[in-house]
Amino acid sequence: MTITGKQLFTTLASDGTLTVEVADSQFADPTGNQVLVRMEAAPINPSDLALLLGQADLENGEYSPGKLVAPMPQPFHGAMKGRHDQRLPVGNEGAGTVIAAGDGELAQSLLGQRIACVPGGAYAQYAIADASMCLPLGDLTAEQGASAFVNPMTALGFVENARMDGQGAIVHAAAASNLGQMLVKICQEDGIALVNIVRKPDQAELLRGLGAEWVVDSSQPDFMDRLAEAIDATGAFYGFDPIGGGTTVDACFKAMERVAVGKMADYNRYGSNQQKRMFIYGRLDTGPTILTPSYGFGWVLSGWLLTPFLQSAGFEVVGRMRQRVLAGLTTTFASSYKARVTLDQMLEKDAATDYRAMKTGEKYLVTPWE
Repeated sequence: MTITGKQLFTTLASDGTLTVEVADSQFADPTGNQVLVRMEAAPINPSDLALLLGQADLENGEYSPGKLVAPMPQPFHGAMKGRHDQRLPVGNEGAGTVIAAGDGELAQSLLGQRIACVPGGAYAQYAIADASMCLPLGDLTAEQGASAFVNPMTALGFVENARMDGQGAIVHAAAASNLGQMLVKICQEDGIALVNIVRKPDQAELLRGLGAEWVVDSSQPDFMDRLAEAIDATGAFYGFDPIGGGTTVDACFKAMERVAVGKMADYNRYGSNQQKRMFIYGRLDTGPTILTPSYGFGWVLSGWLLTPFLQSAGFEVVGRMRQRVLAGLTTTFASSYKARVTLDQMLEKDAATDYRAMKTGEKYLVTPWE
């Protein structure tokens, strides 16, 4: 037996035309460890936007009820050749009620429960999810649980990764984001020193209001001095950057090296041997990552994604992280939303251009049944 419901799909044609549309879709009965979820709420995260809209020219798009058609300029169109002409579902995470389950024991135990899940097609009225990746919400609402995975588990993952690498301090860029605010609270709870980089004075005040001790504003003329001062005080030679493009990583490495060289007893033309590491975990800026030869030679830049980390962390660590998220969904890991939109409203010009801007504190929530 199958059930029919509305679902959002995105297609990038080989001629560079992006089409995002809401269409009827059929959902088969779940099998094995699968569950069928009646989706009630799903956030629009930055990690969803690359697939959903990419860098399409929304200003010159064509909008009709339940459909958006816009050109994808180069080089973005060429860089996405692997997805050309594929009709793809969107929406990493969300929350809803399990209405059918496969015959697996875990799947059956979730029947009738409201859960958070990561189906990869959450912008829909129904979704198939793996029971092992579902989090029972108890008395919490779907809205409270909709963002229970991506941001909370990523923020916790940073701290777990730092511990695994023997680090007691972290640098975090674009730190006033929803995820960044969670990280401030986690680091306070866990005794991890945190250097927060923000881009506006009001963002700095927001984090200080949460109790953040080290906040530096990249818009200020003394930014590099303040960043080096914070790194010196905390010993943070390890950081995470969601911006990707531009000079944020460069600034962090420069400040780390400046602190390290200041502690050297003797001059070395190669710079310090202080190990420095930065992870890029997002692409808020899709331009090139700019690096300059001024960090010594003890530095590493790499990418960081949640799913590979969870796969490598092990069952015990992941289980501990999930339970901590559940316990703190209304406190440490609470999310707020600027607006709520239906599937059709997601594809209206004003909404699409607004949520793609990814402004701090202005996340959208999709409510498929309204």
